[in-house]
Amino acid sequence: MESTATPAPAARGRAWAWARTLGGLGVLVLLLALVGTGPFLDGLRLIDAPALAGALAIGVLTTVCCAWRWSLVAGGLGVRLPLRTAVAHCYRAVFLNATLPGGILGDVHRAVRHGRDSGDVGRGIRAVVWERTAGQVVLAAVAVVVLAAFPSPVRPYLPAVAVTLTAVGLGAVLVARVLPVAGPSRLARAVRAAVADVRAGLLARRTWLGVLLASALAVAGHLATFVLAARTAGSTAPLSLLVPLTLLALLAMVVPANVAGFGPREGVAAWAFGAAGLSAAEGVSTAMVYGALVLVASLPGAAVLVARRVRVPAGTV
Repeated sequence: MESTATPAPAARGRAWAWARTLGGLGVLVLLLALVGTGPFLDGLRLIDAPALAGALAIGVLTTVCCAWRWSLVAGGLGVRLPLRTAVAHCYRAVFLNATLPGGILGDVHRAVRHGRDSGDVGRGIRAVVWERTAGQVVLAAVAVVVLAAFPSPVRPYLPAVAVTLTAVGLGAVLVARVLPVAGPSRLARAVRAAVADVRAGLLARRTWLGVLLASALAVAGHLATFVLAARTAGSTAPLSLLVPLTLLALLAMVVPANVAGFGPREGVAAWAFGAAGLSAAEGVSTAMVYGALVLVASLPGAAVLVARRVRVPAGTV
């Protein structure tokens, strides 16, 4: 008799997806219980045409920078990705990230789509993974510098965080040196592939400067959008206080437990604004306006999704 049981990996994947979504919902429900619906709606009512136009303009900058970074990394890995095609894919990914649970499904889609179009799904997925990793590393580096230079609720803990990050980095290097890089084992092949990808896609002479510059500009664009959201929501805090708080909220967005981007970002913003002497309601309003502005800035991706005409030339590996 043929078994109808669901394969364990697929079941675990669905359970993890539900856990991420429920986690984001749980944060939103907790915030509603603590601050009410007012902060969630007050900021949205203040969004005007200049704010939307500014978000769209900044969105062009950040999307093009992310696409440029992706194109450089993909080219380093041996997969040609024209910038125009990368921009279209990134806009579609941003739109999907902003409208679907988890906040990463758009990146998964562009990784698989690019891999299929180029004839190498594995290499296409690795290109997106390393491109996103580079962006997160630069964001973390900028956050450490800014949070150390300006007052913030986490400033007293930064020395311990810096030591921990340094230890983790050194540990990763040591593990990579100790692990076997020769032989047919799966672990050895994975180590060799990772080292080769980093060298060719991120640290090569023709890619590293562009990846660094694109990542820094993208971080600046996200920060500018968050500051715009804060001003739109009515915050009058000085930039020296506002920028560190927005960086903490941006770091929270790395957590893939959200509902269309909402969840941890609002929770961390509420805590950070409150701990900095402002108010949790102001943090929630700012984060909500930011989410709305990002959604508006991603709308060109909806047009790309409908057109379905973005392809990578075949045979480019």
